[in-house]
Amino acid sequence: MSKGARGVRYAEVERESGETNVSVVLDLDGGSRRDVSTGLGFFDHMLELLAFHGEFDLGVQALGDLHVDDHHCVEDVGIVLGKAIRQCLEQSDPIERYASLHSVMDESLVLVALDISGRGQLHYEVPFRRDQIGELATENVGEFFRALAQHAGITLHIRLITGSNDHHIAEAVFKGLV
Repeated sequence: MSKGARGVRYAEVERESGETNVSVVLDLDGGSRRDVSTGLGFFDHMLELLAFHGEFDLGVQALGDLHVDDHHCVEDVGIVLGKAIRQCLEQSDPIERYASLHSVMDESLVLVALDISGRGQLHYEVPFRRDQIGELATENVGEFFRALAQHAGITLHIRLITGSNDHHIAEAVFKGLV
């Protein structure tokens, strides 16, 4: 993502490991710029929806061992995005600590509730019917949110209320974290 005028709540975070190289640029005061490339089309789509509905600017560049599978890439993006969120929140005035949202996508309904407590943990009940959506293993949706919650310092509850289409369920989950 090209750097332009940036907001107060801004972070750039990078992580390089034996499996991945991930960089995230996050501007919580932005709202219109998204530049996401992980090599996983459906995951890119979900991250773009998260930024669009959250009304923040997001740049994600990830290179990973996708020839093995998508786990390391998805988890490391969650780690780096979580660290960026934490940095942005540390730079801001106090915000509402608690939030919850029922997120709908067609027939799917998901509850997302959070506590910006500094004690990152995930409570996740989202059973998928398929093993994959595009190139994204559905088991790694939970891994992404676990890593994000842990490194952002957010206690995060995500629960599927109803739904039958895995694509719609995943969209409701990502859109719910706004």
